[in-house]
Amino acid sequence: MSPWGRKKRIQEQNNHVAPAKTGQPPQTEWPELETDSPSLKTRLHWFKQRFNNCSDIIFREFTLTSGENCAIIYFSGMIDQDSLQRFILQDLQTEASESATIYKALFQRKSLSVSNYTITSDLNECLTHILNSCATLIIDGDKRMINFEVASYPTRSIEETPNESIIRGSRESFIEDLPTNLTLLRRLLKTPDLKTESIVVGRKTQTPLVLAYIEGICKPELIAEMKRRLSYIQIDGIIGSYYIEEFIKDNPYSPFPQVEYTERPDIVIASLLEGRAAIMLNGTPVCLLAPVTLYMLMQSPDDYNMWFIAGSFIRLIRYLFLLISLLLPSIYIAVTTFHPQMIPFPLLITIASAREIVPFPVVYEAFIMEITFEALREASIRIPKSIGQAVSIIGALVIGTAAVQAGIISATMVIVVSVTGIASFIIPHYDLGLSVRLLRFPIIILASMFGLYGIACALIFIYIHLVKMKSFGVPYLSPLTPLIKEDTGDTFIRLPWTFMRTRPSITSNNRHRIAKNARGWSEPKGENE
Repeated sequence: MSPWGRKKRIQEQNNHVAPAKTGQPPQTEWPELETDSPSLKTRLHWFKQRFNNCSDIIFREFTLTSGENCAIIYFSGMIDQDSLQRFILQDLQTEASESATIYKALFQRKSLSVSNYTITSDLNECLTHILNSCATLIIDGDKRMINFEVASYPTRSIEETPNESIIRGSRESFIEDLPTNLTLLRRLLKTPDLKTESIVVGRKTQTPLVLAYIEGICKPELIAEMKRRLSYIQIDGIIGSYYIEEFIKDNPYSPFPQVEYTERPDIVIASLLEGRAAIMLNGTPVCLLAPVTLYMLMQSPDDYNMWFIAGSFIRLIRYLFLLISLLLPSIYIAVTTFHPQMIPFPLLITIASAREIVPFPVVYEAFIMEITFEALREASIRIPKSIGQAVSIIGALVIGTAAVQAGIISATMVIVVSVTGIASFIIPHYDLGLSVRLLRFPIIILASMFGLYGIACALIFIYIHLVKMKSFGVPYLSPLTPLIKEDTGDTFIRLPWTFMRTRPSITSNNRHRIAKNARGWSEPKGENE
């Protein structure tokens, strides 16, 4: 059993927490109504107690022309006032004047202009609808209450994401509004097989999320496992996507990301077509994708929007600089400290002369420059964007030049750390780049203690860890470890689409991706339709 499974099994046995039902809000601790009376006054009193000291709640009482007393409850700023006035209140008055009883007009004739509404007699359910930007209508003498979905609140316009820039491709990105994000998917993926199951998480925030997948392509056991893990999320509030990620990933103590995230609809659609599942959360533009492998994290949309040879070359460059970002400072420390005979003599003289006036060992130089570079990188994110680029680039050059002139740092170490920092920016996935940056420090320590042997031991430990890791049952290094030959066409290089005629077997059920009459198709020997 995986660490995630053992942890959840122990938690379930100790706490006896029942999983939340899919598509329903989590259980809340609202006080029950003391009486089952359909009185408008009694129910309004209950709602006013629940929303005590809430200055933005509106209780609007009115009387219809037929004589019934009514009230409508909603939060100011969360609904469309024009729709409330024109399509609800005016229609109510019109139907009340034409019908002997408003109950028949509302519940039998269904003559209101607003089509999205639900009818319930449960006060707790109505309270949840109000919190979810609905307007609730209460009629005196009838237990049934109508919840109108007339939500309207400020949202950000659809723009290009600054975190995933590409040269050629779509410029659309997700925003913080979940219905808008679902619309972006539906507009590009026109198939009824796209399923979007709604789940509510967070006892206080009651945040809606959607589990999206393509039926017939995504494996049913993956969906069942994701639902199981999501059902055990018992927390007061879900503010961002990482709250979900930390609860559902297999190994919470691994530095490597086990769930991919993106703000681009085209990446989500490409992942769904490969049999993966997506988690879209209301209130954040970030969409989670699972399962994920190391090779998926090294892919970029530009790899598929250019000539396959150029895309393969850039991807190989990416892997090269991944190793440089992880190992270059450690190799420099190991070679200069323990294995100087490996360096050509002219270069060795140059390095020795540059370090002649430096008072610190080379490992101290590396730590000083690495920490300084990380501080400048973090400062460039936190300060205003207008001066952030100046701090990250000019600040590094000025500090590095001053440190070399002062004799604190050697010029060679400045070059090594600068190349290492630039290499970390080439990694497409930010969390993977962060993992490499974190692992760089223990490898530097091992290199300063044992030389190249320490680096070799560190790489062995990292490889063993990666081999043991899984993301929702999928090996982290697949399809190379274990080897699946038919899935290796999109790992270190990208083959032409006509050669990648099947989907990855690790994530999909229906493997046929390209039709027989497509250019370059050849029927696989021994493979059934």
